[in-house]
Amino acid sequence: MAEIKNYTLNFGPQHPAAHGVLRLVLELDGEVIQRADPHIGLLHRATEKLAESRTWIQNLPYMDRLDYVSMMSNEHAYVMAIEKLLQVDVPIRAQYIRVMFDEITRLLNHLLWIGCHGLDVGAMAVFLYAFREREDLFDMYEAVSGARMHAAYYRPGGVYRDLPDEMPQYTANKIRGEKAMKKLNENRTGSLLDFIEDFTNRFPGYVDEYETLLTDNRIWKQRLVGIGVVSPERALQLGFTGPMLRGSGIEWDLRKKQPYEVYDKLNFDIPVGVNGDSYDRYLVRVEEMRQSNNIIKQCISWLRANPGPVISDNHKVAPPSRVDMKSNMEELIHHFKLATEGLHVPMGQAYAAVEHPKGEFGIYAISDGANKPYRLKIRAPGFPHLAALDEMARGHMIADAVTIIGTQDIVFGEIDR
Repeated sequence: MAEIKNYTLNFGPQHPAAHGVLRLVLELDGEVIQRADPHIGLLHRATEKLAESRTWIQNLPYMDRLDYVSMMSNEHAYVMAIEKLLQVDVPIRAQYIRVMFDEITRLLNHLLWIGCHGLDVGAMAVFLYAFREREDLFDMYEAVSGARMHAAYYRPGGVYRDLPDEMPQYTANKIRGEKAMKKLNENRTGSLLDFIEDFTNRFPGYVDEYETLLTDNRIWKQRLVGIGVVSPERALQLGFTGPMLRGSGIEWDLRKKQPYEVYDKLNFDIPVGVNGDSYDRYLVRVEEMRQSNNIIKQCISWLRANPGPVISDNHKVAPPSRVDMKSNMEELIHHFKLATEGLHVPMGQAYAAVEHPKGEFGIYAISDGANKPYRLKIRAPGFPHLAALDEMARGHMIADAVTIIGTQDIVFGEIDR
């Protein structure tokens, strides 16, 4: 029998499990990985450089396109950095809306992750289940911002507008008659808050369905248990954050340890793993979905009982209302200056971070007093995780590399920014 020699395998970017534009150069001994070299740079969006030639507000939609699965979470860190530089207060109602949509975004992210991770490992059904729920969440995005994905909803000083009192409804057509429409619109007869509340009541049952499909499934466990083990000490040394860090047993979550907005007023738990393997990271994210659902419920209760403004009344930061503009020349001038020049942010520097679904997403902004950032640095949570792929994959089989990519929850828009 001929001796199997070491050889090099090019994995991706065309591979369906390479999640977009990841290219791995694997050095193999038979089917065992000796070394994994991740090549990035195939996407390179140059977001940080583009930011220098656009106003602070014009840069906001770029944030949606970084991690295009966690849109509003990216926006949140960006507007918080601007608010630190401006030293502007955000109305309490806007803070609750932001937190609610951060958690809706966490559900959007984790649903895509569980669907794609399942698909990578060979489980088809869970992908279809997860995308069923994502449709409802996208409808929430669309109702509040007009866009299903790239919302551009957060603003320095608050949010673009208050939650709508009516939920958009399906209309009858040649394919679907009145009876079918009535069923589709059952939970859309009230406000957006009513629709979100209906979803939160249904969602725990959906998570139970995912767990029925996967948690005790022997094939799922054979593919995940003991794969890509990272010790707590090593996870800290490698710069892990989010579920990757918590999966290794470190109870670190910015929402609890460095609370922002109204997270210190809400009750929720931080799930942590025990073994630091892919299976523990799966369990952590599943429990995070349940905790996010609980946070959304608390926000709904507060928002129902507490009307109020949703953006700062400082008109050097946020535009005045249309009524004020029509009756006050000074307000009209503020509006024109904001629309033409954008914000003038005081000279200084600030770092703001949020507990993004993938980990710590941070924006380090430097202002020279102009209406554009002097420099913008994005702290992408996925970058340190991808850098650790070599260490996590060594000694595993080629098929396990796919599991490890899945457990890292990689989206290249924020890594290769």
